Amino acid sequence: MGYIVRRFLSTLPVMAVVAVVVFLLIHLSPGDPAALIAGDLATTEDIEKLRAALGLNLPLWQQFGLWIGKLFTGDLGTSIFTQVPVAQLLGQRLEPTVSIAALTMLITLVVAVPLGTLAAYCAGTWIDRFVMLFAVLAFSVPVFLVGYLLVYTFALQLAWFPVQGYVSFAEGPGAWLRALVLPCVNLALVYIALVTRMTRATVLEVLHEDYIRTARAKGLGVLPVLGHALRNAAIPIATTIGAGIALLIGGVVVTETVFAIPGVGRLVIDSVQRHDYPVIQSVLLLSAGVYVLINLLIDLSYRLFDPRIQY
Repeated sequence: MGYIVRRFLSTLPVMAVVAVVVFLLIHLSPGDPAALIAGDLATTEDIEKLRAALGLNLPLWQQFGLWIGKLFTGDLGTSIFTQVPVAQLLGQRLEPTVSIAALTMLITLVVAVPLGTLAAYCAGTWIDRFVMLFAVLAFSVPVFLVGYLLVYTFALQLAWFPVQGYVSFAEGPGAWLRALVLPCVNLALVYIALVTRMTRATVLEVLHEDYIRTARAKGLGVLPVLGHALRNAAIPIATTIGAGIALLIGGVVVTETVFAIPGVGRLVIDSVQRHDYPVIQSVLLLSAGVYVLINLLIDLSYRLFDPRIQY
């Protein structure tokens, strides 16, 4: 319990540094949201009045203090352009992004772990070389290019899936899944390649251990032997999967743009173009929080895979 408390407390300075960096990067970047809102015909006085109304004329330290104070009360602020609370905007955009991320990781786990294990077991054969060739290609080709190829082939030519857009789960699980297949497969290819390579490397190393040779000598079948190998190779695989979940944040932005999905990624793109400070700050801070939380959970999960680890 003491270890968990210490690890949790160690995340607080990290989040504090992230908050400062995010705030400074956004506010020191070129562009004035007041000028964008006022339009080309606005006078300098109009822009200054609007900056005062939005609180953008205050010193940076004061703006930062007001922002942090609101965060501690659970208030993420209000969008400069839409005048809608940021929490409400995120709530409206969260379902598509979470759906893409969850289904992408499910596809990754179902495909990558068995594929990497198979490649390790068949090391040196044509199966191993084929799997590694697939992993290299999947990792090398840009996500947006794969997305356009999937749209052209399976949406435009074969008409199996919609070209773009999102259907809420409440409107029907079938339509929801059909709308997500292409974007999730597009995004999952990179992570399948990453997890497959890590799984192959770690399982192959474990398969050369003495206890695996002993298990084979006792007459254990292929599946029980691979089960023992996977359990002992689980820590680096779990770490890679956790890092992949965190990296999904960046991949979802590209995927949502290619497939015109109204998720958090599209919200970030629109907010950056309009210099909507409250939205950008909140999304970046929440993304950093998710990344830190995932790493904390990975650390805590090591005990599940290796009981020798004591906290």
